[in-house]
Amino acid sequence: MKRVVLLALPVVLLSLIYRAIIPPPPRSCSTAGVPSQTPKIKLRDGRNLVYKEYGVPKNIAKYNVIYVHSFGGSKFEASLIIPQAIEELGVYFVSFDRPGYGKSDPHPKRSFKSLALDIEEVADQLELGNKFYVIGFAMGAHFVWGCLKYIPHRLAGAALLAPAINYWWPGFPSNLTKEAYDKQLIRDQWVYKVAYYAPWLMYWWNTQQYFPGFSVITGEFKLSQKDLKIAYSLDEMQLQQAYVTQQGEFESLHRDLIIGFGKPEFDPMDMKNPFYNNDGNIHLWHGVEDGIVSFSIEMSHVNFWAPREGIHP
Repeated sequence: MKRVVLLALPVVLLSLIYRAIIPPPPRSCSTAGVPSQTPKIKLRDGRNLVYKEYGVPKNIAKYNVIYVHSFGGSKFEASLIIPQAIEELGVYFVSFDRPGYGKSDPHPKRSFKSLALDIEEVADQLELGNKFYVIGFAMGAHFVWGCLKYIPHRLAGAALLAPAINYWWPGFPSNLTKEAYDKQLIRDQWVYKVAYYAPWLMYWWNTQQYFPGFSVITGEFKLSQKDLKIAYSLDEMQLQQAYVTQQGEFESLHRDLIIGFGKPEFDPMDMKNPFYNNDGNIHLWHGVEDGIVSFSIEMSHVNFWAPREGIHP
């Protein structure tokens, strides 16, 4: 009997460990009941992306812009942009739930490249023309680098609003990277380490009860007073977590962490100017009071790119 118990115990422990670290499959998210005001696009691989349009009609727009939402955001996030400014400038905006978020189907092999190609397909299916603009906020801006890397020939311009950064991008000055990393909450430093060294532990790390999880998920991160006002606006726009993570936190939030802070897919510092004919610009906005991403390391983007590649702070 003792031998049976001794033999069975490791099997039971391994089974419990496996169940703890393996994320559940994404919950079903049928787009059949999506209201008409939030239509969907069927991509070449069969996935659906749900989107929402803002601004002036496409047929009279001077600028066609695709907005990429942040970590924990959705297609509704673009409504933060002041409608009067959009109309005065003649801008057509479209935003979509990124794969695994809201009502857009998940992509089990999601990457910077796959999202850039999704954006290109959105532009083609909505007939936005040979060139269009792309704007991303926070983690969404992080993925705009993927557009600059993989579909630069389709971009008329790009804007990064308070973009997240990968602390393991090799081109960043190591002293600035360490300084910015050390300023992060200890709990968040551990999440970045898990994303980089052990992404297969991401689900367990953010669901276990022994150590505190990622502060942005638990809502315990630092915000300036101005950012708190914006956060309140997001709540008012019904960006509840129930909608954002309805397919499960792993397919939305956890996968974002793995892609955004894991092994770098490429290094932005190695990229060439996508607008070598001066037919477009890259703009970067970042608040000096940002409590999540260091202002100093964001400026290293500008200091590196501005003299030779046309990035504007």
